Amino acid sequence: MGQAKARGPYAKTPARRAEIVRAARDSFAENGYAKASLRDIAERAGITHAGLLHHFRNKDELLAAVLAERDAEEWQQGLEQVDSPDELAPYLAELIRHHQKAPELMRLWIELAAAASRPDHPAHAYFVERYERGRTQFAEGFHENDARGTLREGVSPESAAVLFHAVLTGLQLQWVLAPGLDIVSPVTDFVRLLLDHDHTDE
Repeated sequence: MGQAKARGPYAKTPARRAEIVRAARDSFAENGYAKASLRDIAERAGITHAGLLHHFRNKDELLAAVLAERDAEEWQQGLEQVDSPDELAPYLAELIRHHQKAPELMRLWIELAAAASRPDHPAHAYFVERYERGRTQFAEGFHENDARGTLREGVSPESAAVLFHAVLTGLQLQWVLAPGLDIVSPVTDFVRLLLDHDHTDE
């Protein structure tokens, strides 16, 4: 690998930060969070250790940025791939399979989410906002299902949104504890329970 390069006065450009986040994502996935070093990440990104610290104060900040980027990518993919209730279960199944290919990132996400429950944690505000945004956006989608008669009778869109997050997070937690566990079938069954396919098939 070539010598690390510093560019300008470490200008905080989005492109440079994106390079660092990609490098950190690779390093965390390959080495695990504990063994990944900021120097290795800087070398992968093609900058100096000091240059990296100008953008991110520590490894915790970098991990939060890596997971936030993954969230943004997956949300955009969901918007592009899910146009009807029938497409939700296949999309979630594929998303879980994708997460299982990078178990270390899945484990880190779960660990960081739990640690960020403390108000003084650096990622606390991010996770609070993430779940609030997710509940609001999913509730809007489930309101559309409700209006079409495809949301299970007696389940409110707001409850469906909370359940949605709880099931996805809980299934992945169970999987990192027991990697042989099938969590794809349960998420598919959950969508069937949540959405009334007697109406979607009409």
